[in-house]
Amino acid sequence: MNQAWKKQDINLRPGTAITGKWHQHRYVMKQKLGNGAVGTVYLCERNGKYAALKISENSTSMTVEVNVLKSLQKVQGSRLGPSLLDVDDWEISRNRKYSFYVMEYLQGEPLGHFVSRHGYEWVGIFMLQLLDDLEHLHQAGWVFGDLKSENLIVLKQPPKVRWIDVGGTTQIGRAIKEYTEFYDRGYWGMGSRRAEPSYDLFAFVMVFLNIYYPKRFEKGSNPKATLLRKLHDARQLRVYRECLKKALLGKYQSASQMRNELLHTIHAAGTPGRADNRPSRFSFSGAPLLEGGGIALIALFYYLSSLLLP
Repeated sequence: MNQAWKKQDINLRPGTAITGKWHQHRYVMKQKLGNGAVGTVYLCERNGKYAALKISENSTSMTVEVNVLKSLQKVQGSRLGPSLLDVDDWEISRNRKYSFYVMEYLQGEPLGHFVSRHGYEWVGIFMLQLLDDLEHLHQAGWVFGDLKSENLIVLKQPPKVRWIDVGGTTQIGRAIKEYTEFYDRGYWGMGSRRAEPSYDLFAFVMVFLNIYYPKRFEKGSNPKATLLRKLHDARQLRVYRECLKKALLGKYQSASQMRNELLHTIHAAGTPGRADNRPSRFSFSGAPLLEGGGIALIALFYYLSSLLLP
């Protein structure tokens, strides 16, 4: 077994079976889904049903993640992250065991892929959905911390953004325990790594900038100027630009405050006789649509519909 295990990356061959020490549930590994600072996630099968299993040598960190998932499941009116299905240990020998937990397997596609295939009108919809989820999370006393494109997925029928990894979630007031440089305001010199709503809102903007800059970009000699220039140059984000700029600069105290301003902005963009009176155009699945009215009608319809979803 020693050759099959690496630090922070536990490699299991497809077909490997894991049986929990305490609950005796048997899981068959299908494929690796990813790995991070704490452990490795696999697609697994039990009794003909698929799930996601995270396994690690670090039992303390795993306990923290399990507690986060349990806390999120108690938040009423919103589904934050995958549902927790099982928590157990895999005992390799008398002196060696590994902790694992099993989550709901959320099948979908990355946020950037979905937007590129279906059109940029979806950006406003997903912004509103994600801000709602962040508000619920913050009200429960947590920040996401490691909010990034890789930790978001778009489910189908109807399309909805969900979180797939809560490993960086941190209690408000503490130091962020896990982050990715591109999304981290500390890396850009735009604020501290204290867990507070504004930290998540900075990363929120970087998630949507990443759609337009999939290869990302360097911070340069003046990181703040670099960010503002990249935001300005992202043509499809012009409707939301002022709200996103305020989030980068830490001007919002809550996700709900940003959501309300974003809703107002979207509504104003679709209102006849707006100040600039120059609606620009961009493509949606190959067909041009008016930026203002198209975004406003589609975003508001799907956003309001999403509030009725479980």
